[in-house]
Amino acid sequence: MALVESNTFEIGTQAPDFNLLDTVSGKHRRLNELKGEKGTVIMFICNHCPYVKHVNAGLVQVANDYQDKGIAFIAISSNDTSTHPQDGPEHMKQVAADLNYPFPYLFDEDQSIARAYDAACTPDIYLFDDDLKAVYHGQLDDSRPGNDIPVTGNDLRNAMDHLLNGETHLEDQKPSIGCSIKWKTDHSN
Repeated sequence: MALVESNTFEIGTQAPDFNLLDTVSGKHRRLNELKGEKGTVIMFICNHCPYVKHVNAGLVQVANDYQDKGIAFIAISSNDTSTHPQDGPEHMKQVAADLNYPFPYLFDEDQSIARAYDAACTPDIYLFDDDLKAVYHGQLDDSRPGNDIPVTGNDLRNAMDHLLNGETHLEDQKPSIGCSIKWKTDHSN
């Protein structure tokens, strides 16, 4: 399993729009209908990645802690389901139910949204302000499978606290690290 770091995503960049299948409701959902009043977290995750499995409970806890503060959370899976069928919509719906995801879990079948965000790994986490301009792109925290550091969500929590306090410029943004997005072979990376 090769580790991949998230790519640089320019702070201030407008969040690319999307209209993706919500695997839980079975409906297509647009970014503008899902965005939060004060901010929006977009997370590229998947079902099979050990790095996502490691932080799943933390993602749920962070979302539960901040949604009432006006920050929406959106999870997107973009993996190629021909090579990783466990990341397909029916399995996504089951994982969302099993883990009580308090956020929509969207399927990016053609991988165009992962490309629009220049997402590279799972998890890959972005925070946007109320105008959907990027204020943070980085890791959840320092915890990784096997490093014995507890999952706290501190890096993302710090970014959201800054946003909620009107302080959007964060100096220290560590890239996320995880499994690579499983790209379809008919596209170049």
